[in-house]
Amino acid sequence: MNAPTYHGERTAHLDTAGTGRMPERVRAVLADCTARDDRFGARALEEHLGAVLHTEVHERLGGLLGAPARDTVLAAGAADAFDAFVSRIALGPRDRIWTTPHEGVDNLTTLFALRDRTRCRLEVVPLRADGDLDLDWMRSHIDEDVALVSVVHVSSACGTVNPVEQVGRLLAPHRARYAVDASHSVGQLPVDAARIGCQLLTADGWRFLRGPDAAGFAYVEPGVWDGLAQAPAPAAVAALNTALAHHTAATSLPYEDLLPLLRTTVERTPGIELLAAGREQAGILAFRHGGIPAALIRRGLARRGVVLAKTVAQENPLHPAGQGGATAVRASVHYDNTEQDVDRFGRALREVLLEERQVAAAPAVEALAAAGSSGAARCARPPAGRGHLTLCPTT
Repeated sequence: MNAPTYHGERTAHLDTAGTGRMPERVRAVLADCTARDDRFGARALEEHLGAVLHTEVHERLGGLLGAPARDTVLAAGAADAFDAFVSRIALGPRDRIWTTPHEGVDNLTTLFALRDRTRCRLEVVPLRADGDLDLDWMRSHIDEDVALVSVVHVSSACGTVNPVEQVGRLLAPHRARYAVDASHSVGQLPVDAARIGCQLLTADGWRFLRGPDAAGFAYVEPGVWDGLAQAPAPAAVAALNTALAHHTAATSLPYEDLLPLLRTTVERTPGIELLAAGREQAGILAFRHGGIPAALIRRGLARRGVVLAKTVAQENPLHPAGQGGATAVRASVHYDNTEQDVDRFGRALREVLLEERQVAAAPAVEALAAAGSSGAARCARPPAGRGHLTLCPTT
């Protein structure tokens, strides 16, 4: 595909976890179908797409998720499918729901609404000291009052890979229904609903699968859900089908995991703190600087043609990384990235930090110069929140 450029250079897109960069063929299908819809109407487009909407995309989804095609459903996004599933569960005051600190705000909103409606209890599975889910806690606290367990496969906060298959085996003898959010794992890790043992697996198509916006999907175990989530537009479904085909072809090519290189680049940058992500991590890395806000780092990188995301505590309100309302910068790499992208990110990050330190120091230097010219020896401090450098004249 023809990637965007910055001053003649290829833009380093390191935000696939937020929005993947659509391959050229996917964009072309989306544009063509949208034009057909605009000219001939939605009904004509549905007839034109025919087998793609009703058969082909489900076969591709079944292959991706290790599930029968008939057990896959389309949705506007993972959160919509989760809400449609959870809102139909009948619970009472004695029932318990388990979630984890990795849960995203959209799913948490659904779980809070379920708790308020049914008066059930919502419990958070704790993390161990190394950042992994505490499976021993789950084993010792599971009983038949636990009606629903919701686990994120790969954390959007910092890339932690949760042991969803082990959780499935732990829950199998019990009553609890098991829901897995695979939004940040499909497209970069193998996902097998049968091996996981879940009743619901949801995902977005616009992240590591690099499909269109507002096109998600789910695997649903037969007999546990007779409802339907809001389906995406036919044009989005056709583009998602193309993205799935593109992904299948891409996975047959040689692939180098760039996350270790990205981690080394960040670790070698002075003043940067990596956010803990458990013993296993995939595709996503989050970091922050002690004296420079994440927003300034993200914007500075963007000016240099490096695209990352800024995260806020509200997106993962239970996660330790967001305690105190702290923000962070999140980078994510995929098979369409190169070592040159990571190298360019490293250079740009060092430039941004140097620039922001100079900006923070400038008022102090100007005040010192003014004090010197007036004969007044006093200490000038930088504005709060913009730096940590204080310059005082010597006597």
